[in-house]
Amino acid sequence: MERIVFVSNNEHKVKEVREKIGSDISIASLSDIGFSGDIPETATNLEGNAEQKANYIYQRYHCDCFADDTGLEIDALDGKPGVYSARYAGDDCNSMRNIQKVLAELQGKKNRKARFKTVICLIFKGEKYFFEGIAEGEIINELKGNKSFGYDPVFVPLGFEKTFAELSSETKNAISHRGKAVKKLLIFLLGKKDA
Repeated sequence: MERIVFVSNNEHKVKEVREKIGSDISIASLSDIGFSGDIPETATNLEGNAEQKANYIYQRYHCDCFADDTGLEIDALDGKPGVYSARYAGDDCNSMRNIQKVLAELQGKKNRKARFKTVICLIFKGEKYFFEGIAEGEIINELKGNKSFGYDPVFVPLGFEKTFAELSSETKNAISHRGKAVKKLLIFLLGKKDA
């Protein structure tokens, strides 16, 4: 099977996906195809952003590719930060500022339920396919762990006592939102490979 481009500039995400997929399929990064620019993300939902990013690379390189978008949805904040998770504290923010804003908005709230949701848009042989993964959990009051990125240090997945940032990459990949979406993508691609 030809390689498939993962439309992401986030090296952490590329590493996660490569670990999840293994050697069954060759995953190329944007740097592997010589792309280093910014890709617009102007949709109002995760599906739209994933599709927009995949379209952007497909139209320029005409290669099989997939893009994802992920959001953290917090019940007590009416589903926010959602599609704006990466830039919740402003356009020039970083993960720490995003976390600080979320924790400030959750002060005094008893309901800490939240979920990570990932949507993948795959363009394969010119056709589009979507895959979704959800990880339920809750937001804790303090940061714990340093093995991951984004909101992971304050998100404890359902059934666990450790945050995503404290879990091994193998454990996180097995239960995470992105891991679940990538598993569906892999099953689809392996089915096409054997067809």
